[in-house]
Amino acid sequence: MEAFPADTAGRTPTLEEDPALGLGHREKMEILFAVLLGIFLVALDQTIVTPALPTIVTDLSGNEYYVWVVTIYLLTSTISVPFWGKLSDLYGRKPIFMIGIVIFLIGSALSGLSQNMATLILFRGIQGIGAGSLFPVALAVIGDLFSPKERGKYQGLFGAVFGIAFIIGPLVGGFLTEQISWHWIFYVNIPIGLVSLYFIARLLPTVKTERATRNFDILGGAIFAVSITLLLVGLTNKQTNDWTDPAVGGLIFASLIGIVAFIFAESRAKEPIIPLELFRIRTYASSMVATFFASFAFFGVVVFLPRYFQFVQGYSPTASGLAILPLMVGLIFSSILSGLFVSRTGRYKWLTVGAIALMAISMALMTQLTAQTETAVLWSWMFLAGLGVGPTFAVFTIIIQNAVPFRQLGVATSNLTFFRQIGGSISLAVAGTVFGTTFIERVAPQLAKAGVPPEIVSGFGQATASGQLDFNNLTGVGDLGAGILAALPAQLVSVVQPFITNIVTGVHDAFALAVAQTFWIAVGAAVIAALAASAMREIPLRSSAGATREAAPRIDAVAAGTDGVAAATDGVAAATDGVATATD
Repeated sequence: MEAFPADTAGRTPTLEEDPALGLGHREKMEILFAVLLGIFLVALDQTIVTPALPTIVTDLSGNEYYVWVVTIYLLTSTISVPFWGKLSDLYGRKPIFMIGIVIFLIGSALSGLSQNMATLILFRGIQGIGAGSLFPVALAVIGDLFSPKERGKYQGLFGAVFGIAFIIGPLVGGFLTEQISWHWIFYVNIPIGLVSLYFIARLLPTVKTERATRNFDILGGAIFAVSITLLLVGLTNKQTNDWTDPAVGGLIFASLIGIVAFIFAESRAKEPIIPLELFRIRTYASSMVATFFASFAFFGVVVFLPRYFQFVQGYSPTASGLAILPLMVGLIFSSILSGLFVSRTGRYKWLTVGAIALMAISMALMTQLTAQTETAVLWSWMFLAGLGVGPTFAVFTIIIQNAVPFRQLGVATSNLTFFRQIGGSISLAVAGTVFGTTFIERVAPQLAKAGVPPEIVSGFGQATASGQLDFNNLTGVGDLGAGILAALPAQLVSVVQPFITNIVTGVHDAFALAVAQTFWIAVGAAVIAALAASAMREIPLRSSAGATREAAPRIDAVAAGTDGVAAATDGVAAATDGVATATD
């Protein structure tokens, strides 16, 4: 099944079939503004907290729980995404979007009031639950309001919002933390969220699907939540443990068993959280695979390049955020341009394949990174990467929303968000392992190359092997030379000190080469993403914003039994406004 034909038989569509019914252009633009504010809340929160975290954990005396401030937010937001998408299909976008914003704002306010790490982690978890609704439901709202051909004009704005948030987030976070208080990085969400709530409450139509039932898939939801929790906790533990550790490999293996059980439960559920029949649609399935691996490829750039600028080039946390501006400029530019291109031409398949191929080329260039790489050269590579990444934000949502029945638009969009987040999470664990292993392997050769005497190089090797010296703990910000000397026994300081400049150079070289090695993973992931994108079937975009015919309640029974007919009539379906599209 690639599409389902739409046909209103000359009658006026109902509000359920066309949620934008009766809305003028101005009202649609105001709703779009409110939705973009909701997206901005999520995007800004992901970047504004990072520069403040060292100050927060120091103030709350919780360095040992540092990683959980981020992990709990990622965990609850990722797990809740498919639930929110399903609920929005059953009960309408407006109430679910507003509930999500309210939960997010409550979590933000409580996080700002936190007086210890336990409460901060708890309230960040609440914040993440609300955040899980904002992106997928916002995209579904745009899918309701605009036809597939129109959406391209506006879909690129979503990528632009993320790019802008990525730029200003570290600046705002750093300013509020240094000049006022870290508590305000959470309070700043409240006025933005209230403005979004006002426009949504006033303008967005209330559309409740007549098919909404109480047959929510509780069993599948419970299995899904437990499985993804085990997976994400296992991946988080990988930052400090080996793959073979039960806290890593054991949890991940248990999560895989849970995922198999979840698929079994979904195949028998009346209202599955993730309808498995969607994966029978080739365009939908290939888009999910492509999105997963594209996110896998891109995430390493976002994580490791700021560390490179801070540790090797000596940038401050705020300056390192600005240093990846070329990446964001490329992303914003291509995101907007690709959306306009799809809107004008209706073609998207080879645009996405070409964009991902460009991302693969840029990642291949970054494998040549060294400590001596000119900043201008690195910026040019980053700009190319941004050009490749942009269309994956702007176009894939349009593709999948154009490939599924209208009544499943919300869950399809939330699945896309889920696959993107999981791809990034797994990428972090894998790339982190490659980085850590390569860094340790390259330290001794690079120290020797930098002119450090063999006996000192050998001493460092023995100290590292015995656990007396851990170079990974010395790769933060600050004076590396002073950190190395402080970690050495007192009797060795006078021997090592004359060569400390050479040692620092060697460590910087090893760090840069380790970062470069992680981009080989990105190259492989991008190639797989491009192959998956090339497998999709390009379904022509509809020119109306109404629902597909199967969305009409009176023909649900017919729709449920016509998958085979739909698969045989793809051309007719595409020519007759077969499916709703959305934005990525």
